[in-house]
Amino acid sequence: MTRRWLWALVPLLAGMLLALLFDIGWLPNPTLYLRADLAALVQICGLTMALALWGGIVLQNWSQNLRHDTRLEVETRSAEDRRRFLQRLDHELKNPLTAIQAGLANLGDKPNPGALSSVKTQTTRVSRLVADLRKLADLETRPLERAPVNLGEILQTLTELGSEGEYSNRKISLTIPQAPWPLPEVSGDYDLLLLAIHNLLNNALKFTKPGDRVEVRALEDGQTVVIEVADTGPGIPAEELPHVWEELYRGKGARGVPGSGLGLALVRAIMDRHGGQVSVRSRAGQGTVVGLRIPV
Repeated sequence: MTRRWLWALVPLLAGMLLALLFDIGWLPNPTLYLRADLAALVQICGLTMALALWGGIVLQNWSQNLRHDTRLEVETRSAEDRRRFLQRLDHELKNPLTAIQAGLANLGDKPNPGALSSVKTQTTRVSRLVADLRKLADLETRPLERAPVNLGEILQTLTELGSEGEYSNRKISLTIPQAPWPLPEVSGDYDLLLLAIHNLLNNALKFTKPGDRVEVRALEDGQTVVIEVADTGPGIPAEELPHVWEELYRGKGARGVPGSGLGLALVRAIMDRHGGQVSVRSRAGQGTVVGLRIPV
């Protein structure tokens, strides 16, 4: 839109340049005498004004139609996103609620440890989903508590926890540059950045098998710090890659893996609040690399 208006200035600028060249004598500047009767002159002026007015009306109508079409497209896309989100939310809630109902029906009057354990498991799943939804909603309005954040310390802590926990059978490595200078601090909310990196690392650990490799890397790139979590897991099909950041999206490979489908959506929301960027690249059968780019 802006470019079109800039092109409209080209004739004016060309005319001003030619006038300047005539005035300074770089181009011959002969005097021209034109004769026209008053009626013809008035007619020409009227026609010129009419054409200018008509052009202005056409441009205004075109601009209004463009804004209307853009607004309609945005509203349609938003409605589609809401519909898709509600469908996923219905699916995520329906399965555990059905399991809870079945477990309660099986309890009866006699103790049934298996049914009780199932109810507890599904209740925990729903509670985790609701908690993640609340976090996602709070991110849009929560004020950031900005302070200098040492990302190297966060990465060190999280990789150590991952190596000692239930995923200790993965080969986890951490690479942080120390020469010629250490990784710079970033200005951000410590708790939110910790949550974002934790979600990336937790995803990589969940979707890999014992013996698989998970590499956490950090580097300075201009005025940003880049963090990557790479794994040798199953990878993500190309058709699913555009959707991995959407709320409640779970690909085919995520079935049977615990999770709410909100982990990466939270990561994207946190990066948006920090003015950062997210990226993902993957090859099915080889692994995945998920990256964060955080302004210093």
